[in-house]
Amino acid sequence: MDFILQKSELADLAEKVESNTRLEADDALRLFRTPDLNALGRLASLATERKVGNRASYIVNRYINYSNYCILSCQFCSFARKKRNGDGFELSIDEIVAKAKEALALNITELHIVGGLHPSLPFDYYTEMLRALKALNANLQLKCFTAVEIYHLARISKKPMPEVLATLKAAGLDSLTGGGAEIFQQDVRDAIAKGKETASEYLDAHRTWHQLGGRSTCTMLFGHVETIEQRIDHLAQLRALQDETGGFTGFIPLPYQPENNAIPVTHPPTGNDALRTIAVSRLFLDNFDHLTAYWVGLGMKLAQVALSYGADDLHGTIVEENIFRMAGTGAPQCQPEAALIKAIREAGKTPVQRNTFYEPVREWTDDTPDAPHSPDDSVPPNLLDDNLATA
Repeated sequence: MDFILQKSELADLAEKVESNTRLEADDALRLFRTPDLNALGRLASLATERKVGNRASYIVNRYINYSNYCILSCQFCSFARKKRNGDGFELSIDEIVAKAKEALALNITELHIVGGLHPSLPFDYYTEMLRALKALNANLQLKCFTAVEIYHLARISKKPMPEVLATLKAAGLDSLTGGGAEIFQQDVRDAIAKGKETASEYLDAHRTWHQLGGRSTCTMLFGHVETIEQRIDHLAQLRALQDETGGFTGFIPLPYQPENNAIPVTHPPTGNDALRTIAVSRLFLDNFDHLTAYWVGLGMKLAQVALSYGADDLHGTIVEENIFRMAGTGAPQCQPEAALIKAIREAGKTPVQRNTFYEPVREWTDDTPDAPHSPDDSVPPNLLDDNLATA
């Protein structure tokens, strides 16, 4: 056993992890409460190395939000607008295709597309959007829609949810996004996102998608009104579905952003809490291969540190992130590929470009020819929509 762990209060749990014995909820609670953050991080890092070695990944992708008009009024959301607000937006399919064409010039492999629950866009808008994007490049991977968007599309199309997913898959959908999980227990959902889909609906959308042969990511929004026990329950429900389907490619814990919303939070998530949550998640979610440190929510410096606390991925170039930015995060809207590579190298890891399914595209060893070493490469400014940048 590692020397640091031999001398820590986590030695018995380290033995369980080393022997591939599954951790229980009580074990996770101990990990959350341990004062020895360094030992926790070391244990999570060792678990990560057993899965992926010394590699850490990123993806060259672009975010597109097709609209922020939404029929819901989630208390924590700073992104959604009503038509009466006057500062919302709605993109035509041609505008989305134009953004995709610009991004393809940067060699993106993925478009990540989500939006609000639009009050009037027809179901055909979504299927035509997918077909138009696939027509640009058949190899472009389309990671689109949250579970609550899928239920919204079922309502407006008057089709069962499984039929909606099958139709979207036929139109070109490659992966569901993991957004909207928040915290699964209903009293928390009522406090921060009343009217949103239930935990069972979220899980059933992903279960159905997995049964259709699809893959998806999943998330947890932490650091608002939930308890540690409720976080563990959330992780346990994700682990159970992964046991059932094996369809999740990765887990993305999202730190709550306390600005510009209606939830009073006295103690928003600290760096300590974020690292602790990432480490416990890595250890408890033993059937997940990958865990992403979402640099937009964490900031790049803390995301780098998270690569030594159980994370093995920094997410992507993104190009145009609006949801976290409108909630008050100080992170930029994009990261050049070279900056992600540099951040991973500084963390002592070997950078790997991945695709939507966390499969390697290329590995940047020190002697890789033509590796983009300079972090000064920037995203062309025309890729940022001036209106969205000031929304």
